[in-house]
Amino acid sequence: MYTSYIGKKFLKLYKAKYKKPDSYTAQQFFNEVMFPLFFRDNSHLMHVGNSPFFQRPKEEDVKLHGSTSLSQLNNLRKKIESGIPSGAVYVGFAAEEIQATSSGQLTSMNFNTNSEEMYASWIGQALAIGVNGGFVMLINEEDVLLSLFRGWEHYRKYLDQTPNLKDKQIETWNGHWLCLRLNEDFDNNEINYNEIETAEVVGNIAIPTQKWSRVIFTLSKKFPNKIITAYSYNLSQTNTTLGFINLYLPEVKRLFEFRDKIFINNENQILQYQEIEKLETFFNFRSACKLGTIGLKALEPAKLREYMPRGSMEYAQGKDFKFTDNNSYIIYQLYQLWIIAMLNKTELLQLASDVAKSLIDLEKNQSERDKTKTSQNQSSKELMESKNIKSFIDGLTELISPVNAEIFKEVVEQIIKMPSDNFPLFSTLIRFEYTYQKSKNH
Repeated sequence: MYTSYIGKKFLKLYKAKYKKPDSYTAQQFFNEVMFPLFFRDNSHLMHVGNSPFFQRPKEEDVKLHGSTSLSQLNNLRKKIESGIPSGAVYVGFAAEEIQATSSGQLTSMNFNTNSEEMYASWIGQALAIGVNGGFVMLINEEDVLLSLFRGWEHYRKYLDQTPNLKDKQIETWNGHWLCLRLNEDFDNNEINYNEIETAEVVGNIAIPTQKWSRVIFTLSKKFPNKIITAYSYNLSQTNTTLGFINLYLPEVKRLFEFRDKIFINNENQILQYQEIEKLETFFNFRSACKLGTIGLKALEPAKLREYMPRGSMEYAQGKDFKFTDNNSYIIYQLYQLWIIAMLNKTELLQLASDVAKSLIDLEKNQSERDKTKTSQNQSSKELMESKNIKSFIDGLTELISPVNAEIFKEVVEQIIKMPSDNFPLFSTLIRFEYTYQKSKNH
């Protein structure tokens, strides 16, 4: 199980950093580091279903070992020494019996599972990063693993000093801690636990699960030139595995690169990092993984398709964007930024703006001549509602004039070059520019 692999990978890093001998084992780390932090107190940092730490020990065992937690630790040790792997002692492994819900993982093959593998799986699971949707990720990166490890003690302190805080949320904590720890402004000496986000759950409070997109944005800042592989899964009554997913962080970084290019002359209106990282996405984490990789496409803004031409792609609704307040302008900038990053060409933003201006000028000239703008407005609307490249070019042909001929010619050349999947994005960019310029003239 990959939890064990990550656990052993971390242990190697730990031994090198903290000058431990090569003979230092996963069991020693569990006994000396994990147990005191995670399980000695009544409130645990991690939950492993059906494990000894999930079950109440016998009274005679508690008396023999001196405490509930020590007797649970002894029960874990005995179960691991029995050599029979199961999800209760080997985190992420199959159930012990064929009748259990996760018995589909059982096999007659002998993997020679030993105690070191089992203890290492606990370490690996404690380094899992929880994201919204109920899934966790394991990331095989030295900086990530060591950063998460440093967060364990802070979770224990936070749990101890916060009344009514739900325990057993190490994976959720890891998601928040990673976004905090990898921030360039992070100061390990000035952590204000009161600023950590919480939510009320049945009369108590809990740490809400971090948005998967925010974790991706954080990783893209730390590793802007790397493609990182994450292993994603969920352990519950039935285990679910999404598998290995490549995170294309250089693609994600393009959002920030294009932000700087697009808004270079508008410093007072530039999108802040915090505004971008709060982006709500169209895809949930599971759906994003189904794309095969997680990059820029997976970060599609949640409601963008509402404003794409109806029929141009799935769920497109053809709505007109409304500028009502400052927040709507921020959303407009986010949509604009993501589209340009996907098209990977800043010149297309200016071209879309020129097309929008041409359409507005045509409407204005028509209105001055005919004292009505109904006909021209309708032609502009039909053009921007085009579902495909052919109908869009046909619409441009009907509106061409000596004034806009060069612009329309450039548009045709650009959309013929672009992949068909990109046309709805460019068309939507024109729609946004048209609406924005209209709003400024009223």
